[in-house]
Amino acid sequence: MLLLVGCSGGVLDPHGPVGSEERSLILTAAALMLVVVVPVVVLAIAFAVRYRASNPRAAYRPDWSHSRALELGVWVVPCLIVGALGYLTWTRSHSLDPFRPLPGGGTPLSIQVVSLDWKWLFIYPGEQVASVNEVAFPAGTPVDFSVTADTVMNSFFIPQLGSQIYSMAGMRTHVHLSASQPGRYEGFSANFSGDGFSRMRFEALALSPAGYRAWLAAARQRGRPLDWQAYRDLAAPSQDVPVQYFHPVRGGLFDAVVSRYASTGGRGPAGARPQEHARAG
Repeated sequence: MLLLVGCSGGVLDPHGPVGSEERSLILTAAALMLVVVVPVVVLAIAFAVRYRASNPRAAYRPDWSHSRALELGVWVVPCLIVGALGYLTWTRSHSLDPFRPLPGGGTPLSIQVVSLDWKWLFIYPGEQVASVNEVAFPAGTPVDFSVTADTVMNSFFIPQLGSQIYSMAGMRTHVHLSASQPGRYEGFSANFSGDGFSRMRFEALALSPAGYRAWLAAARQRGRPLDWQAYRDLAAPSQDVPVQYFHPVRGGLFDAVVSRYASTGGRGPAGARPQEHARAG
């Protein structure tokens, strides 16, 4: 129990429907495995105590070699546990498919995510707003994160909300998440990506509807334009980048980041415009 105090803020302290389902799966799988682990540990100690050389009550049976009951227990119980774990893993993996929209909650909010060296860019295509190392959304509203990379592969992860998803250059992946209550949740890259990996973190803000509208208004007021040149400057490798806001945002920026690699198989020069890659390819 003392070791579990470090679980606050992690996957065992969920604040969303996906995170809650994943915690349930982890605990259920651990309980099933303990059905084998606990008896084995107890029996290992019991055998050592009972059959020690100094115990005269232990029967000495040098010709004993087989027990049907023991063989049945050794094989049947693990097979049942493996079957149960396989069923749980199969069904839960499909029900928690990151690409599957969350049931209920209305129309998902679309947020585009670009992993850079070593920071996160969040683009709100419907609001013409973008932010660096901070993402906000209304609590209780499902969010459809479209994820890609403009650098090496990373992993987008908000442990208290649920599934992580890999970001890869030239590819567009999705993960649907939701926060059940307002709060601040830590997000980070769960895949090593170079010198600034350990500080490649961001804050996810689950806000009330009024708080989310205020956040958008503040981002528009404080933001500066994000055109292609500003994006190229932002994409240059840097560490410990403070929170930044942009408004307005160049239309189709996320699609341009994806297509610049898709059109050349990832061989295009860093920072070139997507149409330049298309001609080079």
